[in-house]
Amino acid sequence: MNATRVYEENIREFAKRPGEMRERSRTFAIPEQFGEALAVIRKGEELELNVRLESVHEGILASVDAHTTLHAECGRCLKEFATPFEVEFQELFAYTPTEADEYGVHGDHVDLEPPLRDAVVLALPFQPVCRPDCPGLDPESGELREAEAAVSSDADLDPRWAALARFTAGTVTADQKSGSGEFPESKSK
Repeated sequence: MNATRVYEENIREFAKRPGEMRERSRTFAIPEQFGEALAVIRKGEELELNVRLESVHEGILASVDAHTTLHAECGRCLKEFATPFEVEFQELFAYTPTEADEYGVHGDHVDLEPPLRDAVVLALPFQPVCRPDCPGLDPESGELREAEAAVSSDADLDPRWAALARFTAGTVTADQKSGSGEFPESKSK
């Protein structure tokens, strides 16, 4: 099938017949990559489309559910990973589009590629992570941190905030109770 026509759905038999509906499921290889940054849907990846097309007075209402595989580079540890990816959208293809941002019916078909591309690119994660608890890279060595090391390095506080780290909620010193308003370290010696 021609790469430019792979996303087209034929509507000849039910166009301009409000109330008619057709459902179709199909799987094909994506002819060109979706996305550019850390997360992409690669060219040649298998895409499963579940499409429901409904004829309405204004045009054809398409409800689409797409399933494929996302390929990404973790924003924390820089490892490449792949994960299932799903996106849904609903779009009206007007018989006579009136605005520049409306999609239109082209003869006896609708082209799902522009709204599908929009939905996929908007749903791609900006900063993907290989797993929610990924510890990332050590900022000093650049090596992959162990989970325990990530927790202990978070304990290394900025010296400007070190005095506040000693206080916990509910801990009040005698000076604070007396109303001096000074921290113990701020008293002149």
